[in-house]
Amino acid sequence: MSAREAVLVEATEVAALLAAGEPVVLLDVRWSLGRADGRARHAAGHVPGGVYVDLETELAGPPSPAEGRHPLPSLERLGTAARRWGLRDGVPVVAYDDVGGTSAARAWWLLRWAGVEDVRLLDGGLAAWVDAGGRLETGDVEPEPGDVTLTSGAGATLDADSAARLAADPAAVLLDARAAERYRGEVEPVDPRAGHIAGAVSAPTAGNLDERGRFLADDGLRARFAALGVRAGTPIGVYCGSGVTAAHEVAALAAIGVDAALYPGSWSQWSADPARDVVVGPGPG
Repeated sequence: MSAREAVLVEATEVAALLAAGEPVVLLDVRWSLGRADGRARHAAGHVPGGVYVDLETELAGPPSPAEGRHPLPSLERLGTAARRWGLRDGVPVVAYDDVGGTSAARAWWLLRWAGVEDVRLLDGGLAAWVDAGGRLETGDVEPEPGDVTLTSGAGATLDADSAARLAADPAAVLLDARAAERYRGEVEPVDPRAGHIAGAVSAPTAGNLDERGRFLADDGLRARFAALGVRAGTPIGVYCGSGVTAAHEVAALAAIGVDAALYPGSWSQWSADPARDVVVGPGPG
């Protein structure tokens, strides 16, 4: 299995699994900043068997200025949610959304962080499923409870201090996955201060996707990240507003065989700490 195949799955493969009656857990992570209607959108139409995942309550711990808007949930909290979704040891998991994987990647990253090995993103999400001729199911989905056992420590993370050190290291790269205007400090819709971490490179998550909302081909991803300073053996960290879309960047890198650490607190934590410096302007990226 290639690095890409370990991260991404095509809609046709998911359809084949369902048609064959193969066990697979489908997670519908419908979420985007400023929208609270994910459950309603799920009920209106989802991949058959797809279980709604609440990003705010199941994929994050309680928010605070000290920890950020979407801190990592406790392993106990995540395990309770995963068993509600029907996760079982050894059963593959596919996460999807309707925003190019930018919210589903949070579930992908968290489950990998918690030791679930066979979890992938549906490339292109719900639109790819429909384009491939997949039917949609309506209503709620209540699966049989699962028995998955989660462990911690499988995914590399950064705290504020280690993110600062990485950004200051000329041999390393800290990527800022937010929109470029937020990175430059021109706008800041949700967090206390506008700008970015000194030394961080602007790498908006949207640049991982093509015009159809699917991940760029491997050559495209390699060229994108090479232009951002990523080289073989380069230590890499990624942050965003609150550790959600940064997971998409980690997934894009993993699809070309590159490991990266996630800064879960991200800008929401950094900007809330008056002791942390904030930089505005174009920066090195």
